[in-house]
Amino acid sequence: MTTIVSSRYDAVIVGGGHNGLVAAAYLARAGQRVLVLERLPRVGGAAVSARVFPGVDARLSRYSYLVSLLPRQVVRDLGLRLDLRRRRISSYTPTLRDGKPTGLLVDAADPERTRESFRSLTGGDREWQAWQRFYGMTAEVARRVFPTLTEPLRTRAEFRRLVGDEAAWTALFERPLGEAVERTFTDDLVRGVVLTDALIGTFTHAHDPALRQNRCFLYHVIGNGTGDWDVPVGGMGAVTDALAGAARAAGAELRTGCEVTAVATDGRGDAEVTYRHRDGETTVAGRRVLVNAAPATLARLLGEDPGPAPEGSQLKVNMVLRRLPRLRDTAADPREAFAGTFHIAEGYRQLETAYTEALAGRLPSAPPSEIYCHSLTDPSILGPEAVRLGYQTLTLFGLHMPARLFGDPAAEERALAASLAQLDAVLAEPIADCLAVDADGRPCVEARTPPALERELGLPGGHIFHRDLAFPFIDEEEGDDGGEGRAAPAARWGVATAHPNVLLCGAGAVRGGGVSGIPGHNAAQAVLADPAR
Repeated sequence: MTTIVSSRYDAVIVGGGHNGLVAAAYLARAGQRVLVLERLPRVGGAAVSARVFPGVDARLSRYSYLVSLLPRQVVRDLGLRLDLRRRRISSYTPTLRDGKPTGLLVDAADPERTRESFRSLTGGDREWQAWQRFYGMTAEVARRVFPTLTEPLRTRAEFRRLVGDEAAWTALFERPLGEAVERTFTDDLVRGVVLTDALIGTFTHAHDPALRQNRCFLYHVIGNGTGDWDVPVGGMGAVTDALAGAARAAGAELRTGCEVTAVATDGRGDAEVTYRHRDGETTVAGRRVLVNAAPATLARLLGEDPGPAPEGSQLKVNMVLRRLPRLRDTAADPREAFAGTFHIAEGYRQLETAYTEALAGRLPSAPPSEIYCHSLTDPSILGPEAVRLGYQTLTLFGLHMPARLFGDPAAEERALAASLAQLDAVLAEPIADCLAVDADGRPCVEARTPPALERELGLPGGHIFHRDLAFPFIDEEEGDDGGEGRAAPAARWGVATAHPNVLLCGAGAVRGGGVSGIPGHNAAQAVLADPAR
């Protein structure tokens, strides 16, 4: 390599998303010279807040919006000042029974109230008792498993012993999740509510033999040993601001508006990172390069074949309302129903139908989605005038919306209209009547599809997890003795690439996905544990 290098760092981090900031903070606190390069004019990646609608003072979590997987250990280690607020209402799912609007309410603070809701919906206690058993099982798995995500990887055999419960191991790690759901529950709506956690941003179905649904489900129920999904006070931008502050305070250098165009390495000595900025092009050297981007993106930067493109599968819709809409289920309080996860068209059979239609390249006839209102839990994201007017925010996350559906310019409008129509079906008034308008008189609603996420955030295929999630262990034979295959720190921490001095520190790492900081933590630990550093 003959490029003239302007500066040399212990670590160059490609991408200033939240995981890159976590890695930067840990390494800088350990005394390393660290440079973070971010293509966009601000750090944070998908974990940002934005005033989306002109003239409307609401700071929306535009892309990612809830926090479950961020370990308290990372918060403590980096001295982050964050307020993650628990939602009392876990979920509300509207439906029709005998032609009458009703719904299933899961109140995390009142088990007896939840039991009564199950009884009213299903006519007895069977489904409630099954719910208690099933989520008691996942809670015990979460308690055992979550602490390992910030430790060196265990083998499959070690992980199985850690889980302990053979029935839980089979249900979550060995057999398609649909088998356990169908064996445990009989009510179609209850089955669907359970399955939704297996489909967030993951285009698959209940009986996928590749177990993509199981992996997605696992990460959605183990966060911090409880599986709770919390609201970041101040919006997702507050998470990024805290991490960026910690990285800068430790001495890391953060450069925005710097698009990395190439990474060069022979696996020995320094790697070189070339990036464009408004003044031209610069190359820097790093003893280690940590990549907070998708593996496919890293392959392109290295001049390698990225392989088949991943495919994202979601529709994110941001709204600001003048007021919350009334529900057809008059017994449900909208301030409770929208405070948790509000399930729409997510019955078990509905989810399967939507998947089948999308797999065939058709927009689902009844698009499944889930909604929640951030401002009910955290009104600080609204300005004083918006609060005075009684405004609320609404976030919709649509399932089974793969990138393949968005090949023509009108596809986004069709997907948005179809999704809002399913919401309208459970409301006593159209959602359009409740939307605020911006300074230009336009309704406050915007949609983000997989192609939009690829364009705006650089996510290949718009895949929010960078690629399919992986189980959080080394998938080796039961007789593995922990030898050469796990010798390198990067491999032990699940952040290795084919190049010893280039590591993954983003969602594409073995324990990536979600707003967690875990890949950033683990990449930093791998660097600090490497005697070659």
